[in-house]
Amino acid sequence: MLEHPAIWRGRSAAAQPPGLPSGFAALDEHLPGRGWPRSGLIEILVPRFGSGELRLLLPVLAALTRAATARWCVWVTPPLLPFAPALVAGGIVLERVAVVGGARPLWAFEQTLRSGACDAVLAWARQPSARNIRRLQLAAEQGRTLGVLFRPRRAAREASSAVLRLGLEPQAGGVRVTLLKARGAPRTAFCLEL
Repeated sequence: MLEHPAIWRGRSAAAQPPGLPSGFAALDEHLPGRGWPRSGLIEILVPRFGSGELRLLLPVLAALTRAATARWCVWVTPPLLPFAPALVAGGIVLERVAVVGGARPLWAFEQTLRSGACDAVLAWARQPSARNIRRLQLAAEQGRTLGVLFRPRRAAREASSAVLRLGLEPQAGGVRVTLLKARGAPRTAFCLEL
């Protein structure tokens, strides 16, 4: 029973299931399962929204939207309107992308994660509560969906039930990535060329 992948035992955990390749070998080297988790909530903490955080996800979003069994890729309340030509240039199939707005973004994010109709759901939120993050994590697991929650960098001091947390700091030609939380992986920082 202790070897079951759903049971987390910290650094002594059983082998991680293979992840979704991120498109960046240096990033995959540090992520459990050698890539993004196939389902569950990840948090990406940024200095400000719209500072290039999507470049880290473009390769995996392109792969998910091009797959023969592709489900939806939903963006909930992005801070800027996605620029379709750039997404197409990045390999994303626009017919598999939906953008959702509205007055209740966390509710929309949770429902979309839980639906089972999506491969990935991205959302931007300034101050979700710990309870909300737990609900989002459970919804992502239930819907077998990769949920990505972008938050301000100051949230690094708060506890989170997300399966993976990364801090990003833009640099010339790339980004400094700090692995804040990952099942079975040590906290580390490294530079990634984009």
